[in-house]
Amino acid sequence: MKAVFLDQATFSPEVALSTPDGVSEFVRYDSTPNDSDTIIARTINADIIITNKVIISRDVIARLPKLKLIQLTATGTDNVDKTACDEFGVALYNVVGYSKDSVPEHTFMLMLSAMRAVKDYHNKATDGRWQASGKFCLLDTPIFDLAGKTLGIIGRGVIGQKVGQIASAFGMTVLYAERQGKAPRDGYTAFDDVLANADIISLHCPLNDDTRHLINTDTIAKMNQRPLIINVARGAVVDTHAITSALVNEQILGYATDVLEQEPPADEPLFALKDHPRVIITPHNAWGSLSAQQRMWDIVCHQVGKFIQSHQPHH
Repeated sequence: MKAVFLDQATFSPEVALSTPDGVSEFVRYDSTPNDSDTIIARTINADIIITNKVIISRDVIARLPKLKLIQLTATGTDNVDKTACDEFGVALYNVVGYSKDSVPEHTFMLMLSAMRAVKDYHNKATDGRWQASGKFCLLDTPIFDLAGKTLGIIGRGVIGQKVGQIASAFGMTVLYAERQGKAPRDGYTAFDDVLANADIISLHCPLNDDTRHLINTDTIAKMNQRPLIINVARGAVVDTHAITSALVNEQILGYATDVLEQEPPADEPLFALKDHPRVIITPHNAWGSLSAQQRMWDIVCHQVGKFIQSHQPHH
């Protein structure tokens, strides 16, 4: 079968991207614009599309009669029209579990950096402000320990649970939030109670109709502890305008995020607060340690190979 990889450059150059078993022709593009005509021109003869974030719309799927499989190099599937896949008999595979170490570690990098004002103190140590202070130790921005804090986790998948395990090792109290408006199951805390009691809120939920702008003006108003909010889920899980306003009005301690609603960003309101000591933005790379990337590609190759094998004629 012919496979086309539309955005190979989403991987680091150090990662070995071998050809999956059973692929007879493998065409690779570093990137592909979200333009239907370009996508179709590149994949018109493809049996398999491999992509990370290229938008595969109903129009694209309908105009690719040979297409049998869309293999995502990601967990989230919101860039593909899943209804159209069902309608036209196209399989849709994603990859799960590959970043079970990378994303939790990134989460705590953001958490610790924000709670201890690392960005702020790095700048003061290197731009002359420490020297100008004349102080042996500079402590003009409060530093907070994780020990003894309450962490509210929204999303209890593999990554959310790993974050909870690490938090326990730091001596934190961990609350897993039940879905908004639902009675809490065993091991969960009511959503509003998590908002009210958490010193830090960490987002690990998928983006769907229920979670779009889950963190908004109304939910922020329920946060009694003025928490730090961490987002390694999807940008649109939060209303960035509401987050920006909450930071200005000191309703929340800070916002540390690996994701934005538009990626790469344009006219991002949060950038007005880029010098805030507890605003940290990374470019959607929490998942991307070299070991996680290699693990992902190994899973992709396995899934594609199994798919091709299952579609071979049996003699």
